[in-house]
Amino acid sequence: MSQPQVDIYTKFGCGYCYRAKRLLDEKGVDYAEHDITMGGPKREEMLERAPTARTVPQIFIGATHVGGSDELAALEREGKLDALLTG
Repeated sequence: MSQPQVDIYTKFGCGYCYRAKRLLDEKGVDYAEHDITMGGPKREEMLERAPTARTVPQIFIGATHVGGSDELAALEREGKLDALLTG
């Protein structure tokens, strides 16, 4: 089974974004990074996918909205991230 699509919406210079990407990189996860520093269509896409999201990063694994860096790290600590990443 293939890994579900992982999308991460980020902004330039965001420490939380860096932390989330580092965790995904350490796990060998392929992800699509969408830089919304200047707004634009990707920011609108993020808001459509997570209407209450106002901060970055916003992370999606398949159809699941994980949330931000803290939520991603919590899934890892709880041993639930790998299962989500394998679909």
